[in-house]
Amino acid sequence: MTLELVPYPNPGALADSSGDGAWDVGLIGAEPARAKVIGFSRPYAEIEATYLVPPGSTLFSAASVDAAGVRIATSRRSAYELWLSANIKNAEVVLTDEPGPERSWELFLEKKLDALSGLRPWLDTKAKERPAYTVLPDRFTSIQQAIGVPRAGDAAACDAAVAFLDEFVATAKSSGLVARLLAKHGVAEKLSVAQ
Repeated sequence: MTLELVPYPNPGALADSSGDGAWDVGLIGAEPARAKVIGFSRPYAEIEATYLVPPGSTLFSAASVDAAGVRIATSRRSAYELWLSANIKNAEVVLTDEPGPERSWELFLEKKLDALSGLRPWLDTKAKERPAYTVLPDRFTSIQQAIGVPRAGDAAACDAAVAFLDEFVATAKSSGLVARLLAKHGVAEKLSVAQ
């Protein structure tokens, strides 16, 4: 057996293809909607999801964004969009036509929306480009990065694969491998080892 890397344009596309037999193991944000078609290991890393707000905004925390009349730009099919769609009760979640954070940035600016949802490292970059914009200090969720296997087919085989991956992740975290890889690839300030 040989290793073949199968790239996908976004996590939603990876999740959509879980029953196609195109991949055996994927690295993806674990999310309850995706768990219907993908068996997930315990998380190995996490990334905060929060909001960026425009100049003069009165929004000051993630909780304050979920208010009547507030419109949130978000990238369709992202793990944080799935969380927002399931949990936002009062604000309006405005989705991009196609997945992609840059599309949500364009939507946010074009429609003059009240908040832009995204992963903190990306939003921090946007705030540096436009210093009048503010990234809120807290988070609305944390995306748990995990190893997934398709649920299609033999349920017992999927469960066995997830149990194996859980052990692998536990060893990779306890040995310091995950922390070393985050540091080696220069993303230790963007992601943290999952607890």
